Amino acid sequence: MNGIAQPVKTLNAVFSSLSTRRRYEVWFLRMGLADGSGAWWFRYLLMNPGRGGCPGSSQGMPVQIWATWFPKDSKPQTFIQGWPVDGLELSAKGNPFHFRIADNAIDENSCSGTLRIKGHDLSWDLRYSSTFGTTLSNKGWIGFSRTPHSNAVFSGNIILDGRTFQGNPLGYGLQGHNCGYRHRDYWIWTHAFFGGFNAPSSTLEALIYEMPFGLVFRKAVLWHGGRQHVFKNFRESRTDPQGLNWEFSCGRSRDGLQLEVAIDGSGPALHSLPYFNTNCSGSFKVINNSFAKASMSLHRPDGTSERLETSTGSVLEMGGRVPEASQP
Repeated sequence: MNGIAQPVKTLNAVFSSLSTRRRYEVWFLRMGLADGSGAWWFRYLLMNPGRGGCPGSSQGMPVQIWATWFPKDSKPQTFIQGWPVDGLELSAKGNPFHFRIADNAIDENSCSGTLRIKGHDLSWDLRYSSTFGTTLSNKGWIGFSRTPHSNAVFSGNIILDGRTFQGNPLGYGLQGHNCGYRHRDYWIWTHAFFGGFNAPSSTLEALIYEMPFGLVFRKAVLWHGGRQHVFKNFRESRTDPQGLNWEFSCGRSRDGLQLEVAIDGSGPALHSLPYFNTNCSGSFKVINNSFAKASMSLHRPDGTSERLETSTGSVLEMGGRVPEASQP
């Protein structure tokens, strides 16, 4: 459906029950700082609550908070802490969303946290608002990928080892919500924010992943000029999981728009982390750069074109065994 944003409440609503034995559900945000000095990534994760996560592993706690700082021109820092499910406060289905554990919380329009790990002190208190939310994928109990805040503007503060990041706005990006019985064998996902606080914003989000019987899910959603444009037909011309680059072109949307997109996640902010399988059989690698570059060319039916670029406003992620595609 083109041109209509979805209500935030339906996109953040809790899917999992605390008796669920095999499922991950995560609420996350990616924020590029307005001053261009870096980006932040926060994850509020619930995994296998009915069986206590993956018992026997320090990385398998059922409730986890992740925070990653992507500084400009240097290596990212990640902080992860886990808790048993007993201390979790999670909203019931049909109620306004909230997730709270210890000094960490996220709800419809704000998040906060405090982590003290290996000599580092990190705290944050953020608020966010947007004018657009969407669903990229919805496969029922199998899993979904939703974006309650696609063109999010963030305000508040983050303090890392005495260094304070503060502003109104503080940064731009998205707040997302994903859930699944298991992680896909591979996926590629990107979100790009074009514009700023004093200018109209545009966002592009694209997702592909493997499906049964050799099929591949593909979808891209563009928010531009106050309208949503959905693309389900796009062709990859370059997929490089080693250098973290992705280039693709989208066929005509319902209103005739075509796209050419290039996401560059190479450089010092390229980051790799292990994700646990929901069957507790081990972990697999996920590569993420939340301080990536993006460029996009829009071609309209009347022959006019427009180009959008950002050097700091994109995130690119590749998980699992991503097949490579070379430039022809």
